[in-house]
Amino acid sequence: MNILVTGATRGIGKAIASNLDGNIFAAGRNEELLKCYQNYCISDLSTFEGLEKLGSYIESNKIDVLINNAGEYIYSPIEGVNYNQIEHITRVNLEAPLYLISKAVPHMKSQNFGRIINIGSISGVMGEACASLYSATKSGLIGASKALGLELAEFGITVNTVNPGWVDTDLGNASAEEGEFSKSEIVECIPQKRFVAPEEVAAMVKYLISPEAKGVTGQSINLCAGLSVGY
Repeated sequence: MNILVTGATRGIGKAIASNLDGNIFAAGRNEELLKCYQNYCISDLSTFEGLEKLGSYIESNKIDVLINNAGEYIYSPIEGVNYNQIEHITRVNLEAPLYLISKAVPHMKSQNFGRIINIGSISGVMGEACASLYSATKSGLIGASKALGLELAEFGITVNTVNPGWVDTDLGNASAEEGEFSKSEIVECIPQKRFVAPEEVAAMVKYLISPEAKGVTGQSINLCAGLSVGY
């Protein structure tokens, strides 16, 4: 099984790529970090050229499982954002996954099998103050997964979104530092009093790829240590 993971050089993406069985194809911007993989594509998903390059890579390698993990985060009051930031985060978090899915689906349809997993965020489910751009794009990803789950169900292709809460990665910790609350204060608001480990996200992805999950499609799965349930 040919599996492609975007944003595979660190954090959740690296945990996913390291925990799956199959032929792993990694995508990211940092060539040095990608060299730990046998198969990789250097691409910047914020550019049209990067998107085209990775799209062609997907087509030529007949990807059976596409994991859209690459993403950007911007923390700012809405009056502090500019058009370039809006365009950038929308391209990376929403346009890129949809474009890459469009390139992966023909092969999946031809074999009546495919798995598409989008890594969303609990911020796309609940909303996050001062992160409206991030919340909007992740919410859009959830909607796209539902629609595509319906569209592709008859072809043996499942499409799901996994929504992590606060995850113990460099990005997660940096995001905590950017906000107005400390990490310890954030932990106090999480029902399980902890950040999720990236390996937990990887395990959920592994399940969604498995034959046991063939009936799970169009779903938005919150993996957030209880954060989405309430306080």
